[in-house]
Amino acid sequence: MALPKEPRQKMINIMYLVLTAMLALNVSAEILNAFKTVKRSLELSSDAIEQKNVQIFKSFNEKLKDPTKEAKAKEWLPYAEKAKALSDATYKYIEDLKSELIMESGAKTATDTVNYKPDDLDAATRLFVEQKKKGPQLLQKLDYFKKQLMEIHPDIKAEFEKTLPIDLSMPKTQNKELRTWEAAYFHMTPSIAALTILSKFQNDIRNCEAQVVEYCHKKVGEVEITYDKFEVIASSSSSYMMPDEEGIIYAGLASFSSKAAPTITVDGQTATSPTPGEPAQVKFRAEGVGPHTKKVVVVYKDPNTGKEERVEKEIKYEVGQPAGITVSTDKTRVFYADGAENELSVTGPAGAELIDVDVAGPGNIEKSAKGNGLYIIKCSQPGKATVTVTDKKSGKKIPLIIPIKPVPDPIPKLAEKRGGDLEVTKFKTSQGVAARMPQDFIFGNMAWTVTSFRMYFTGTGFEESGGQEVNVKGNLFNSDVQKLMAKCQPGTTVIIDLINIQNNTGSRRPLEESLTFVLQ
Repeated sequence: MALPKEPRQKMINIMYLVLTAMLALNVSAEILNAFKTVKRSLELSSDAIEQKNVQIFKSFNEKLKDPTKEAKAKEWLPYAEKAKALSDATYKYIEDLKSELIMESGAKTATDTVNYKPDDLDAATRLFVEQKKKGPQLLQKLDYFKKQLMEIHPDIKAEFEKTLPIDLSMPKTQNKELRTWEAAYFHMTPSIAALTILSKFQNDIRNCEAQVVEYCHKKVGEVEITYDKFEVIASSSSSYMMPDEEGIIYAGLASFSSKAAPTITVDGQTATSPTPGEPAQVKFRAEGVGPHTKKVVVVYKDPNTGKEERVEKEIKYEVGQPAGITVSTDKTRVFYADGAENELSVTGPAGAELIDVDVAGPGNIEKSAKGNGLYIIKCSQPGKATVTVTDKKSGKKIPLIIPIKPVPDPIPKLAEKRGGDLEVTKFKTSQGVAARMPQDFIFGNMAWTVTSFRMYFTGTGFEESGGQEVNVKGNLFNSDVQKLMAKCQPGTTVIIDLINIQNNTGSRRPLEESLTFVLQ
């Protein structure tokens, strides 16, 4: 069975194997609680994988709107959708089995926690091995899912036939009487353990789906596309300019192919591309008030026919009368959201008192004047801001669109480390989790505070409990964490995830990054 790369998923699988082995010894309350923990972790992991799959399908839909990727997206999206359909059907089948097992264990409904007996040793045996014999059907469903997944496309079979993360082989057992697959898994198995086993299969199914869907998604970008139609593009960096302002003419083929070998000229001047595959550029200076035209000629060879094609385009722009107003973002060409203090400078010949500045955009935008034409702009959310500068003396207005980008995620740390090996003594003297902005970021001094996180302890010192989990509010370790820290020793693994943060403006967000430490 191929092990997952994500540390938490590896740990969940290892815990599952350890707890299964412990069933042969006894069925204590501690073991039952441990199975509940593993079951919950498996289900959370499955949900996380499903959310990732949802995002990939959203990206597929975006690629369908991109003319350069539409063809390949249409080719590979149906394969991804088939993988999802197989996954959804098998996942639901197992979910129905889980509900039936809960009912078999004394519950009146699938959500009845009062009458449900997690330590029932007969329910799984009746359902999967003896009376109802649904174990062979489960194996058949899983085997069908695995085979059908490989039959979606030959490339998928070649890529995953030996590495697909689902193992249907006969489990090893010391009891020679358990000769069948279903008996090895479910004979005299407590209901909570059987539910955990079923959750593990569901997790395997979502993992299989994720790998195949992601593979199909990558094929859209990785496959070299040969286009049978070419559209010449030509445009100017601006359609309205001021005298002596620099402009750029962009020209090229919309469906670029290196075999097309285009030759591009602008008013007879050869245009060159700064990066292979990108449109060629020619810089020019705006001269003379009024309308102007640039002539773009693109000559290329059609790779499909071998014929030379020639297309001419005219780029029109206008040079306006200068109003003497200058608008600039001092630190960066964009605004940053999350309450960052973006500087905006506005100057004009009539003086700052005769210049009016208005900033509009999504969410809440605050503008404060600092004097001498300097303004501080704070944006609450990403999008686009429209800055309108008005010269009160002449009545002329200059509109400017400035993108608003989210501030990048700060970096979570414990004892100034982002994970890896950590001395036990250093871990035990640490106080909590911090989140700091990257030092090279323009607003690197922006303060973020951790508002909550989850910690998971496993390995040495936690073998009997099968691992322990604790949720923390705030950024400091509470008494529950400190009790678990006291049990830590070399070989203990600590995972910190579900980290939520907040800055001094009230902006909140979860962090995707998690911290994994192996204590030394």
